[in-house]
Amino acid sequence: MTVEEMRRRKKELGYTNEKISELSGVPLGTVQKIFAGVTSSPRYDTLMALERLLKVADNRIEEAVMAYQIKKQGEFTLEDYYELPDERRVELIDGVFYDMASPTSIHQMISSEICRLLKDYIDKKHGKCIPLAAPIDVRLSCDDNTMVQPDVLVVCDRNKIIRRCIYGAPDFIAEILSLSTRRKDMIVKLKKYSESGVREYWLVDPDRKKVVVYDLENDGLPVIYGFDEEIPVEIFSGECKIDFSGIYDYIRFLYEKSE
Repeated sequence: MTVEEMRRRKKELGYTNEKISELSGVPLGTVQKIFAGVTSSPRYDTLMALERLLKVADNRIEEAVMAYQIKKQGEFTLEDYYELPDERRVELIDGVFYDMASPTSIHQMISSEICRLLKDYIDKKHGKCIPLAAPIDVRLSCDDNTMVQPDVLVVCDRNKIIRRCIYGAPDFIAEILSLSTRRKDMIVKLKKYSESGVREYWLVDPDRKKVVVYDLENDGLPVIYGFDEEIPVEIFSGECKIDFSGIYDYIRFLYEKSE
């Protein structure tokens, strides 16, 4: 079936994107992108999962799902995560798979600069904390249904760093927002990071040129900074400051391009 045929069949059955995601096992974000036309070349296995679902009559949908042993969102585990192809980038949060789009150049340059400046400060202080940048697996709550890949993180307990992943909550996390990750980063991850023991969480918004800082350790209200300010890192008692005016000067040329 073509994507257009799938759209017609979806309309005939009266299914929402949420229902299709639930019954097919395809992450909701991926379903939304395919039917909105955002993803021009969906993965073959994704299309096959959608086609299997939409080809059968609506009174046989559940039987078809069982026949293919497709789990529903919310039921996936680390076993499923590790069985995915290496080239497929996803995060697993509370049993739900979230697809991860390829990062933009602005995204990559901001995250690498934050990580570099954190490392410079830690090295200068001869600290034991380790700054890291994606991709790296973080088994956030040490449970069996969550594995995330933060853009930038700092781990101060080196016992949490094992060969396969970070085992436990980092002290500091920064996520660079994009259109596809905004809701997940601002709502789903904020809640998860707070519950798991992350001490400080930054949401960097390249489009609005803002940084929202959550001092999760002290339950403080979020503080909003601009790209023209120095931002104190609370896990280092504010002694470390990330100069976003310098970061913006570094990436300014990208904002001046039309694409």
